[in-house]
Amino acid sequence: MSESVKVRIGMISFAHSHGRSYFRELVSMPDVEIVGISDENKERIQPLLDSHGIAYFEDYHDLLRLEEMDAVVICSENVHHARLTIDAAQAGKHVICEKPLGTTVQDMKAMILACEENGVRLMTAFPCRYLPAVVEAKEAVDRGDIGEIIAIKGTNRGSMPGSWFVDPALSGGGAVLDHTVHVMDLMRWFLGSEPAQVYAEMGTLFHDLPVEDSGMVHVTFASGVIAVLDTSWSRSKSFPFWGDVTMEIIGTNGVISVDAFGQKNEVYSNDAGKAQWSHWGDRMDAYMLKDFVRTMKENGKVPISGEDGMHSAAVALAAYESFKRKASVDMSEVLG
Repeated sequence: MSESVKVRIGMISFAHSHGRSYFRELVSMPDVEIVGISDENKERIQPLLDSHGIAYFEDYHDLLRLEEMDAVVICSENVHHARLTIDAAQAGKHVICEKPLGTTVQDMKAMILACEENGVRLMTAFPCRYLPAVVEAKEAVDRGDIGEIIAIKGTNRGSMPGSWFVDPALSGGGAVLDHTVHVMDLMRWFLGSEPAQVYAEMGTLFHDLPVEDSGMVHVTFASGVIAVLDTSWSRSKSFPFWGDVTMEIIGTNGVISVDAFGQKNEVYSNDAGKAQWSHWGDRMDAYMLKDFVRTMKENGKVPISGEDGMHSAAVALAAYESFKRKASVDMSEVLG
């Protein structure tokens, strides 16, 4: 694809709030054209249709039939990721899919296979890889600044999202599935090693929900590195930001502490009635989507693959099995 040619993208579902952020970034890119939107709830996207004059498709199959469309962004409820991705692949469209990639290993393998068989790319939406603190920490690790990594302590804690996220029939799980995948992807990326064993504890400690809102996921990697991840919806409504992503990377010669969303000012306002974080830093979604668009133009390999998405989500699935058994679970059992 020529550098001067626009990449034509469609969007399927705005069920996940990230859809709006991705839309804002895509419409600001001069080398991208959003050619259509399909959403089962037209009311929630009507303002976008009105303000940007973008075509609406009630049935996403009609959107996929657009010959001029190169790729789609999928931000549906988790359980629909597989069906939508497979249909897009069979229509010859490249895909960037919201995390978690799927709710079962079988579904995720089918998604990856469908994209391979139809010659299209599948990218998992893991924007945390593009945060400056994360990028600089990865560079420091690769330089050997802290020697060999021996352990990692991570967190991904946020406010309870409500809506379909707490309906297991649509989400596939609670906080453990929702919040394990981002930091687990970073851990895999930093270590260049796959999780081998998982042990987890979880519960519903902060809200009255049909899914868990808290969990501690312990992972032993094939390289021998030990990691623990606090994955929860433990932040109250008054918490000044949507959540946190942190890692403490312990090496033989030092420690790196990562606060992924540290580019912020703390604002205390009587008008607001609570403390707020005013984010001033880099937009991770923009960097991720620019990378996706770049791969379309250069006919290259996506930087965060479907396999990346599957291996990170599989750790969350192993965590559920571990909690059920009250024992450690080998990842080979989960991945098959």
